[in-house]
Amino acid sequence: MASPFPIPLNALRAIEIVARRGALAPAAEELGVTPGAVSQHLRRAEERLGIELFDRTASGLKPTAALRQVLPRLTAGFDALADGVAGLKASDEQVLTLTVGSVFASRWLIWRIAKFNRLHPDIEVRLVVTGTMIDLAHSDIDVGIRFGRGKWPGLKAELIGGSRYSAVAAPPVAWLLKSPADLANVPLIRDTASMLPWEPWFAAAGIDPIPLSGPRYDDPTLAFDAAISEQGVLMAVEMMAADAVSDGRLVRVFDIHVDSDVGYWLILAEGRRVPRKVKLFRDWLHDEVPDSIGGYVDQVRRGHGVPQPGV
Repeated sequence: MASPFPIPLNALRAIEIVARRGALAPAAEELGVTPGAVSQHLRRAEERLGIELFDRTASGLKPTAALRQVLPRLTAGFDALADGVAGLKASDEQVLTLTVGSVFASRWLIWRIAKFNRLHPDIEVRLVVTGTMIDLAHSDIDVGIRFGRGKWPGLKAELIGGSRYSAVAAPPVAWLLKSPADLANVPLIRDTASMLPWEPWFAAAGIDPIPLSGPRYDDPTLAFDAAISEQGVLMAVEMMAADAVSDGRLVRVFDIHVDSDVGYWLILAEGRRVPRKVKLFRDWLHDEVPDSIGGYVDQVRRGHGVPQPGV
């Protein structure tokens, strides 16, 4: 009986990835081969099929009209295969593999994941901590949490929190601040990796923009540590600062905040089955996130909340 596949499945996989992502390198990474090998897959497939699959342009490989027409079926087919393979793993429902960024992992999740473990002792949580946007549709990652605006191609995003931000500082720095204008006299920490501009906060405070003259960090986790170690005032997501505020390492320097269009999103591959373990984790997040900022809210209700020297 003749094979229904005139070209090898690895070649089909290479075609699908290159068409979806527009380059040889992502396909090479997913398949564990060199870009040259992927190029050979494409060339031999075109020879066997007798048609061109890609237009070679200055901006990359672009699928031809013929390939664009069948690409959704190819993608759906490989997604179905991935689901089928997942179904063969007897222990799959007992292991939840989650990808998160470093700030979410170190400032929020690591202090609370034990609660989820106690609620669901049958589920082992494995963390993949990276800022890279992993292709959830074609990996062993079950679910992710990412900071942004929730618009990622091929992903279904559900906001879980983190849209409000405000200025925080260690108590000795906060003692120096009597009004928002006093920020001109202290360092303002620059977190170059975040999406939290100071300008909307200045506008909410009713003051002119103040030049950012404090230390500069490309890692948000280090920016938090800098604020805790009294290096200046940091603009921070309230959800991420909540623990440090609750235990007094940081304080919200003024009752001024900004509600933004960015936040933390639970992300899932579009069109994929949502297993029980992911549903349980999602439900836990919906309960835990509001509880986690209770200390922050309590401090705001009390007022400035900055302990004075000698008190």
